[in-house]
Amino acid sequence: MPPVPELPTDGPPVARRAPHDHVLHGVTRPDPYAWMSPADGEHPPELLAHLAAERGWYDVATSHLFSWASVVRSEMVARVPEERRSGTWSRMRFSYYTRDARDRDYTVIWRESRNDFARRGTESTAEPCPDDDFVGVTGPEVVLDVNTLDAGTGYLDLGLSIVSPDENLLAYSLDTSGNEVFTLRFRDLRTGADLPDVVEGVGYTGAWTSDSSGDLAFLYTVPDASWRHERIRAHRLGDDPAADVDVLVEPDRRFEVSLRRCRSEQAIVVLSESRDTTEAWYLDPTGADLVPRSLGGRRSGVMYRAEHVRDGELLLVTDDDAVEFRLASCPVPGPAGQDHAVWREVRPEDPAERLERVDAFEGYVVATLRRGGDRLLRVLDADELAGAGIDVTSRFAGGEIRLARNTWYDAPAVAVTDESHTEPVVHAEVALADGSVTDTHRDEAPGHDPAAYVTEVHTFPAPDGTPVPATVVRHRDTPLDGTAPALLWAYGAYEYSWEREWEEPLPSILDRGVVFVHAHIRGGGECGRHWWLDGRLTAKQHTFDDLIAVADGIDAAGLVDPDRIATRGLSAGGLLQGAVLSQRPDRWRAVLAEVPFVDVITSMLDDSLPLTVNEWDEWGDPRVREQFDAMLAYSPYDNPPPAGSRPDLLVTGAVHDTRVLVHEPAKWVARLRETDPEWAAQCLFRAETGTGSHVGPSGRLDHLAYEADVATWLLDRLGVTA
Repeated sequence: MPPVPELPTDGPPVARRAPHDHVLHGVTRPDPYAWMSPADGEHPPELLAHLAAERGWYDVATSHLFSWASVVRSEMVARVPEERRSGTWSRMRFSYYTRDARDRDYTVIWRESRNDFARRGTESTAEPCPDDDFVGVTGPEVVLDVNTLDAGTGYLDLGLSIVSPDENLLAYSLDTSGNEVFTLRFRDLRTGADLPDVVEGVGYTGAWTSDSSGDLAFLYTVPDASWRHERIRAHRLGDDPAADVDVLVEPDRRFEVSLRRCRSEQAIVVLSESRDTTEAWYLDPTGADLVPRSLGGRRSGVMYRAEHVRDGELLLVTDDDAVEFRLASCPVPGPAGQDHAVWREVRPEDPAERLERVDAFEGYVVATLRRGGDRLLRVLDADELAGAGIDVTSRFAGGEIRLARNTWYDAPAVAVTDESHTEPVVHAEVALADGSVTDTHRDEAPGHDPAAYVTEVHTFPAPDGTPVPATVVRHRDTPLDGTAPALLWAYGAYEYSWEREWEEPLPSILDRGVVFVHAHIRGGGECGRHWWLDGRLTAKQHTFDDLIAVADGIDAAGLVDPDRIATRGLSAGGLLQGAVLSQRPDRWRAVLAEVPFVDVITSMLDDSLPLTVNEWDEWGDPRVREQFDAMLAYSPYDNPPPAGSRPDLLVTGAVHDTRVLVHEPAKWVARLRETDPEWAAQCLFRAETGTGSHVGPSGRLDHLAYEADVATWLLDRLGVTA
């Protein structure tokens, strides 16, 4: 076991305790750090001072790793190519792509003029235009260089970037603090100059409208005081944003709105969604009336999402009487909207497959599904949607294939990406007529040899007998004989499938003899909708059981060193780390809990906090006794592990995080240290007190520096030497 580094005699900061009790359902929960919670939406000054002290202690406690972290960061940066080019997406006049340079933090969007000036995609007789047809181009031009937009705050995130229907304007939005609230601007692509229109406080999604005279308006979402995207507004170019009108307002705080313009160019789809219920509306993209027309009403527990088929109906992916979703169709609604009585099933549910989405093209529909823990694409003839179709799967063991950005309705082939934890992205095209795959280019990773690594998928039994899949990745020279340390990663919430994708940091872990285990646990969506249903609300304990089962399984199978197993997770995955720390502290050598949601009941009772109300369908509403009891049983803040048996712990948090407010990890760290003073120095809190978001620093190089820091801490705790 590696020694705890020598630390200053004054030790980690000690947070002030103030007696405070929560009482609900006759149960008293002591909360001596309740004073850390926000007041009137602001962090208390005392908390900010405490966070600064925590960051200072973290820097001191990890100072012995600084030089090693610098080496690891250099390794990670070296795997970033001098220039990385995305795949191409095409419109009528131009084809677009991005380029990223190694020495620049942010992307640059480019476009090239096309020689095929086919009629607009709204015409059913438009000529197909390949995604990479650059014959007769006038040369590339910059659409947006995000690097030039740095406001000097230390954080920058590009939200939406949407070209107008005539391709003369770009709507784009920026977040310069990490709080996920954006400023919307408009750029004239003919001159490169921004228009005077500036709209503050917008969300992630938007769509252009245009009437017959060519007048343009842009629809965008607006978050409320709790960061819930509650409404859609319309901005007409040249107007004062104060005059922008509401198109739709969602009064139910469990729901958030989003919108997009369909590839057919004949529909804008608006979506209001909770964790298990949706309503979708059609909007006329000409902006003639901007009145949303419901596609099927709203029924509790029924979800559906829509895709428009040009000159035809809308396709609906729905769980209406279908746990793993089925495909239905409906007509474009009239002015009064419509309910689900007009829906017609076109492809029934297959219980062995989760139907995630469909994308319509001329003559074909591409379905994205999950089967047996893997994603696949299925090309269907538009006239035979119930047919077998052509399946396209990843070429890599433990790989991920997905549709890339495809904006041309008449394209004869669709752009896809294929990658794995050790294979950089392959950009390819899938011919819709026969499913054949043609590679266009591969992302480079200088110095990285994918053949040096082995990826396998194992399953391990949970306590209830459910087989839990895990993707096991290692260097080919690292044996699975019980001698190597292991790092587990998992998420397990929101039916989100955390992709098995290439990232530059991982080889620096693998090359040092660590086995990486990506556990696909219940609560996530890797194995379908039922996988989520069996890991939410009162079944949430299954999520924690599954991760422990994978750790115990790799031990029982003799694959790794049982005394050197670490685990890592972010956000809801941070809650996972807190729960398994409390429930099996003896299992772990080290735990990395990033921006962890750990004060579960207190947060779910405070509907003034971001995301609380619309999270009740995920975690539960503590006002309901059964759900309260389930949450109380695993809430990390309410269940610190026994003193004397705890592993090393690194916790992260960010002042500007609007998803998991920084007081939650701060309270948890204070509670853990208070309940085991002798262990307190082994608990570190890396607090981002400046700019920074839920997922850390924004720039590519800054993020790699962060990854190097946490990687060297993990390696050090696992007994791996520099």
